[in-house]
Amino acid sequence: MADHPLIERLRAARVVPVVRTSSARLAATAVGWLRDAGLRIFEITMTIPDAPALIREFSSDPSLLVGAGTVPDAASAVACLDAGARFIVAPWIDASLAASCRAADAVLMLGALTPTEVRAALAAGADVVKVFPASSVGGPGHIRALHSVLPHVAFCPTGGVEPGNVAAYLAAGAAFVGMGGALVDERRIAAGDRAAIEAAARLVMAGG
Repeated sequence: MADHPLIERLRAARVVPVVRTSSARLAATAVGWLRDAGLRIFEITMTIPDAPALIREFSSDPSLLVGAGTVPDAASAVACLDAGARFIVAPWIDASLAASCRAADAVLMLGALTPTEVRAALAAGADVVKVFPASSVGGPGHIRALHSVLPHVAFCPTGGVEPGNVAAYLAAGAAFVGMGGALVDERRIAAGDRAAIEAAARLVMAGG
């Protein structure tokens, strides 16, 4: 399958921070700290209050590649794309998201766990298959097994990915990974522990 041009940028980044916080303020803080540490790609989840407004704010920075995560339906996808999202992510298969992504020339990532689900995600229009929750179904070993039978699929494991296992996921066949955890630790962000978040970012950028 031919890669969408943005997938090469995602592959080069290796890690996409998944920003999922209880408030827009904490999300903005997380993105600001991670941006200052050198990260340039962010997934803003729709579980954050007023997520499209955050996407609009961050996507106004031409140095950033911003996407929307946990997108529940086609109307939400359109709102995020209109706000500047360049990729749309759902941890399930929803074919209704494909048309708006194609119209906006955006990347679509749909969730799957098994080979049958991976094929269904591709049939539904996915450019990337999000493997979620990755850690609880076998971690890098599961990605290796999927990659062995579906070597041309761009996999993005998410869920339980940490700085210390990024390399293992990539070696197993992941195109890139999604990471909340250490990069978007809400407790540390709320406490103002910028040093811990920046240290995690540096570890990720150094290769784990």
